[in-house]
Amino acid sequence: MNLSMKNFMTFRNLVYDRCGINFESKKIYFVKKRLVSRMEALDLETVEDYFRYLKFCDPKGTEFQELLNLLTTNETYMFREFDQLAVFAEDCLEEVCEKKKKQDNNQIRIWCAGCSTGEEAYTLAIILMEMLEPLRDWNIKIVATDIDTKVLSRARKGEYSPRSVKEVPDEYLDKYLRIAGGSYAVKSIVKKLIAFKHLNLMDTKQLKSAEQFDFVFCRNVLIYFDDASRKEVVNQFYEHLDSGGFVFLGHSESIGRISTSFTLRKMGGMIMYQKD
Repeated sequence: MNLSMKNFMTFRNLVYDRCGINFESKKIYFVKKRLVSRMEALDLETVEDYFRYLKFCDPKGTEFQELLNLLTTNETYMFREFDQLAVFAEDCLEEVCEKKKKQDNNQIRIWCAGCSTGEEAYTLAIILMEMLEPLRDWNIKIVATDIDTKVLSRARKGEYSPRSVKEVPDEYLDKYLRIAGGSYAVKSIVKKLIAFKHLNLMDTKQLKSAEQFDFVFCRNVLIYFDDASRKEVVNQFYEHLDSGGFVFLGHSESIGRISTSFTLRKMGGMIMYQKD
């Protein structure tokens, strides 16, 4: 199949308009392979036929979701970017918890946005279980969201290859995961802290019903958006973050030139963004 630049732009604009993900022109071959896969599944011969199908024969967005599942990248593992997680555990979490104790508030809420196959969400749950003493005194909830329905199914299963758990400290492997065949399965005591949900970060209507959080983790997700979409997403983070809460981004990402609403904090050699 020959994918012209005109047709590539048609699909790029469709994806951007619906979910804010921006594919540069150099991604034309990447997009082409995914389009071919879906066209073969539907027995459609031309790109134009497929575009018409998405536009007029997919009222519930089922096929668009199938395409989106192929277009999104889901490279992750547990305890990724360990230095930043250490600052969360030893500095930010302690600061927020001390404030909550003074307010007689025992709720800890975390939003893991762009959770992929769930490794980050389970990592955060393990950290909370290790750091909050006594654990029974705290009401914990981690909401883990992603636009890809297939990775969410894998996340709910909580079964991972040895590669996905290679950075997990040995004592945590024994305590919070069990060996299941050639894989590692997350134990139910960890799973019960997490709710996995399907969410398009550009769906402002759906986001209106979202709860408030103490921490937002959105690491290595904003790199797939352009500045306009990033600004909209970051504004949503601000709206759903409690006063004193923190946003965590990937090392190559920054809020600085997108929003002036957050206070920049340097903790443990890491850059954090806090809502006043």
